[in-house]
Amino acid sequence: MDKECSQLLPSVCAVLADSRQLVADDTFLEKFLDWFKTLTETESSLLLLQENPCLTELITCVLKLKDPSSSTLSFILRLTGIFAASESCFQYLQQRELLISLFGEVGPLSSSLWEEASVRSGWVQGVHSMVQHQNALHFLCNCGAIDVIFTMQGDPSLFVASAANQLLVHMLTFSLQSFQTKPVNIKDCDWPICAQKLIVHIEESLNSNSASRIKQSLKLLTSVFGCCHDLWTEVLWSRLSEPIVYLLDEEPVHTGHLLVDLFLSMARSPVFSCPECSLWTSVTCALERLNPAQAGCLAVGVLKLQECPQAVRIQALNVLLQPMDCVLKAASQPLEYPGLLNRSVNESATVETLLSCRSSCASLLCQTLAHLEELQYLTCLPVDLPHIPLLQSVVTILQFCIGLATPASCLGKKISRILIGCFRVQRSALDILGALSHWESHSVFMGSVFDILLAYLKSPDTSPTVLKKSFQATLKWLVSLSEAPSSKDHWQQTDQFLRDLFLVLQKRLCSPYWEVRDSALEFLTLLIKHLREKEGFRQVLFSSEVPKLTEDLLQDPESYVRASAVTAMGQLSFLTHLISKKPGLENGNVKEKSIVAQLKEILSTDSEGFPRRAVIGVFSDWLREGHPDVLKDTEPFVSSVLQAVNSDFDWEVKAGGLELAEVFSAQTLGRLGLAACPYAAVLSSATRSTQMSESLQIFCRVRLFEFLFGALCDCDRPVAQKACDILIALKAELCDESSLKEGTSADLSTEARGIAWLEETLRKWSSCAKPCPRGDADEAGSQDPNGVLLVLRTVDLEGLHRSLNRSSDHIEKSPQSLLQDILATVGTLEENEADCY
Repeated sequence: MDKECSQLLPSVCAVLADSRQLVADDTFLEKFLDWFKTLTETESSLLLLQENPCLTELITCVLKLKDPSSSTLSFILRLTGIFAASESCFQYLQQRELLISLFGEVGPLSSSLWEEASVRSGWVQGVHSMVQHQNALHFLCNCGAIDVIFTMQGDPSLFVASAANQLLVHMLTFSLQSFQTKPVNIKDCDWPICAQKLIVHIEESLNSNSASRIKQSLKLLTSVFGCCHDLWTEVLWSRLSEPIVYLLDEEPVHTGHLLVDLFLSMARSPVFSCPECSLWTSVTCALERLNPAQAGCLAVGVLKLQECPQAVRIQALNVLLQPMDCVLKAASQPLEYPGLLNRSVNESATVETLLSCRSSCASLLCQTLAHLEELQYLTCLPVDLPHIPLLQSVVTILQFCIGLATPASCLGKKISRILIGCFRVQRSALDILGALSHWESHSVFMGSVFDILLAYLKSPDTSPTVLKKSFQATLKWLVSLSEAPSSKDHWQQTDQFLRDLFLVLQKRLCSPYWEVRDSALEFLTLLIKHLREKEGFRQVLFSSEVPKLTEDLLQDPESYVRASAVTAMGQLSFLTHLISKKPGLENGNVKEKSIVAQLKEILSTDSEGFPRRAVIGVFSDWLREGHPDVLKDTEPFVSSVLQAVNSDFDWEVKAGGLELAEVFSAQTLGRLGLAACPYAAVLSSATRSTQMSESLQIFCRVRLFEFLFGALCDCDRPVAQKACDILIALKAELCDESSLKEGTSADLSTEARGIAWLEETLRKWSSCAKPCPRGDADEAGSQDPNGVLLVLRTVDLEGLHRSLNRSSDHIEKSPQSLLQDILATVGTLEENEADCY
């Protein structure tokens, strides 16, 4: 602890110990605790107490208060726990009987303040901090604290109950850390006393008739098996498995979701990975006896495991496929492929009952679809999914939701009535439909997929959210089919789908709802980005009205739509340069020449930030990817864009301008051979000097440094940080001892300068219509290359970089400032309270 804090600490402790004083902000106490946690990690806790006796006096004084505030008492409990985590400090406090007074039965436990949740929470957290050595465990066992913790598992405050559960987990695992030998029997007397007490309590709770105690023990065991993978956990399971499995015999199983969490927590532990482990027998039993919703959660968790018996995996997969199989059979359509299931795990009657009920049908299907979608993205699925029947069942669900499926049974009629217009199921089914697109074998079923996608895209009843999901699924299918080796074989079908799709897209771009227009533009942008190399796609696109409608939407009244239209036009602009000139396209090409001017106008005049941000993003992409219109006149283009961005008040637009500046500077240096490259030939001094001079001339012509230095002075931290990063990179490339020409005065000050000097230099810079004469330190900011280079060398970029990356409240966060704030705000709470009447 530094000297200034040591001098302030006694006054702060005196304030906290005085019940008449009020600390206006409880967060001060939290910061105070964080400071002591940091101190005790780097310094001796005992030495801190000995050198600062006011801390011990504070604890003693608060204990003597008749009516301390709950926040102060909670603070003292937690602070004492932090110090007691050190074994030497624990003994120091115990000798003064402070620990028994705080954590024993005679302390807060017996006072009226125990009714306050904050006090109970402080007690638990203090104990948790303290349990870092065996002496603390012995103390808790002897003072009756363990029974208190058991009671707090059922605390009305969820925060306290959760903290108590975490504390018991920590105590059990910590007490067994030094237990090296593998016990043959959990009842061996060699086990530590604390561990024995905890295990007996868990066992008694599981065998009790108390639902709350059973749930608490299951949560505790889930945490234990999740965080500890030592061999003793296997012995613990052997003792507790019987009462746990017995819970599965209940009808219904009231603790199903807790058992699922427990089994999955154990299954992830290498201790239970052996195929012969009794855990898998329990998992099999759970898959059979839990309701379909709970069994589904367990099934998807099992299928993610690398170590699991194959029979259990197959059973888990069948659990997930059961609802899909029922839906598939409920529709009167020819089953072109075998069903989803070879055998039933759950009784189909149970699943059919849930699907027949309005309150459970959608929930079960949404959960099942989400689980199956999750499996599609696994890199290595340990079982084979029947993808074609699964795809067919997903399409059937979507048909039910839009009224296109014909029921084949009473169940089908009920499902049809429940699912019609059900947005929840539509969204989930479209998600998995898109996920199923990457399977090559699906191309044989793509006709049905295209039909259902077009039905949703065309339907006036499709909600904007579902429409967006439909666009996403359509994109995934088109991209997947275009990348498949057999894409040419299916082009005729894909070509017809694209023509139908663009007819729908034309209508959606004219929708009265801005969300629909926006989603259509986003879809178009991604479609062009992924398929622009496909000649057939380009022909279909430019034979439609979509490009013209997209350009018209640059004037849309909604700023979100204008921004999306800008991004779409950015992609379309690339596309028109790839297509061959054909009759009927000339006008489009002539109009295309003005797109740069249109976007510049938006950047300069649009009143909303979203379109302007989109424009600068498009310009950066154009420069990065070599847009033909940009390549023709790169310097004028970059200069005009940077000037427009420089006067913009939106920090995100400026950040986009900095990205453009970074791309341009990197391309310029790379083209001239100055950018660092490990394989580049070493340039001679003369060649390097020539190329450096040429690059500086280019940067000055586009006024790059004027923009970067201005951004460095910007009040928005992200803008200044980005500008500083770019300038440091440029300084590393352009500045060396030979970078100032002979004409530069030798007396120029090379002392590092800060922002104030830079701002003054920029003011002179902007006032100079022509380069100012050199040779004077005050004229160092002139816009000729040498003047620019001198500014680049003079500004303390490294110091600014450190300052910008430092937290804005670094001064306020200092311990000295914290102590001063506590003293400054004492007693001001009542004075500053507003009279709300």
